[in-house]
Amino acid sequence: MANNEPVDEYYDPEDKVLVWPDLIYVEFIALILCSVFLTIWGIVLKAPLEEPANLADSPNPSKAPWYFLGLQEMLVYYDPWLAGVVFPTLIIVGLMAIPYIDLNPKGSGYYSYAERKAEISIFMFGWLGMWVILIIIGTFLRGPNWNFFGPFQYWDSHLLPALTNVNLSEYVWVKWLEQGLPKNIIKREIFGFLLIGGYFAFLPPILTLTIFKKYFEKLGTARYSVFLVLVLSLAALPAKMYLRWLFNLKYLVAIPEYFFNI
Repeated sequence: MANNEPVDEYYDPEDKVLVWPDLIYVEFIALILCSVFLTIWGIVLKAPLEEPANLADSPNPSKAPWYFLGLQEMLVYYDPWLAGVVFPTLIIVGLMAIPYIDLNPKGSGYYSYAERKAEISIFMFGWLGMWVILIIIGTFLRGPNWNFFGPFQYWDSHLLPALTNVNLSEYVWVKWLEQGLPKNIIKREIFGFLLIGGYFAFLPPILTLTIFKKYFEKLGTARYSVFLVLVLSLAALPAKMYLRWLFNLKYLVAIPEYFFNI
């Protein structure tokens, strides 16, 4: 289109293919071939059925169906209320909000990465990076006791990884300040609250004045605010994953007294 040439999807209106018999024959042949393939597959390959469930013997590892392994992997880094409720809700709401947030008329009705680089990149990062990769990790790289194993590493059920996950409050009060944890919950977790508050309060103005400046001018305040909340929430998951991998950080805010952990 940039060279004023027809797109690849263009077709001559006079060039027609009849539904009957041309299309129906092709679909019917494809149906027969797929049915034969699935029948042979079902006969040759044994179904991965195991013995009846035993209350006294739980499988290790106990994995969810593959399409839920992304959520199960999130549970390693976040509490169930975040990994099982908040993040899936943000995913659904974010997908529903895309048509109302994106005002770019280019690339509508045809594929064009050059005209929608940011939009496509963010979507692919959310889908591939934050969903498909988590499913792959949960399927192939998580073994007994949900320990992390290499692609060809033996799944040793007795493996005890030398990792000690520590909360941010323990890092600050015990390791850095060399004193016991305060009994007051607010005082104990104040650093985690400040870090999360700064992430959602001070980072947006910085992004608005720098890399997201043109989006703020194009989308307006309301649409841009929704867009920024979704982007920051999306980035929170890989950020927490890297904090766990690099510093063994378990929770930024840990209030087990009220089952509230972030």
